Amino acid sequence: MTDLIINKYYQSDSQLHYILVEHGKAVKGMAHEVLAKHPELDVDVQFIEETAMLHDIGIYLTHAPGIFCHGDKPYICHGYLGREILERENLPKHALVCERHTGAGLTKEDIIFQDLPIPQRDMLPISLEEEIICFADKFYSKSHDMHKRKSLDHIRRTMAHHSERQLKRFDEWCERFL
Repeated sequence: MTDLIINKYYQSDSQLHYILVEHGKAVKGMAHEVLAKHPELDVDVQFIEETAMLHDIGIYLTHAPGIFCHGDKPYICHGYLGREILERENLPKHALVCERHTGAGLTKEDIIFQDLPIPQRDMLPISLEEEIICFADKFYSKSHDMHKRKSLDHIRRTMAHHSERQLKRFDEWCERFL
């Protein structure tokens, strides 16, 4: 199912397809590591695997030439744009993961305070599956060395730069998932 959707929106032999798929695989691998360390977590593993591959489906609509995205929207929009795509594909739960994975999630207040060009509503991961995907996503870039895991220090510095709430949420996930 994920391959069909990805191939519907991304040309299979393109650099952008490669980046999207490789990033998804890295996020899926990290999510599996979390689940292996925490077998007590009662999660839908298939859903996690699918959303790991689809969480960034909206990137092609954004302007990020460094990763071959030539759309007209700012990159921060890829989450809600991905939600719109997956809602059209009749995957409403998957769609919410797209919207809620940016940073460590965004509150309506964050969006307004930072004057972000996205809908003014809470975009926070709610389910355990959403939290795991959001957490795992922080460890891998789509640019630079895509296969190299970012250090906790690097992620924490990035989170702190955006907001203390982002950092606090990430630190809570570290305690739960690492």
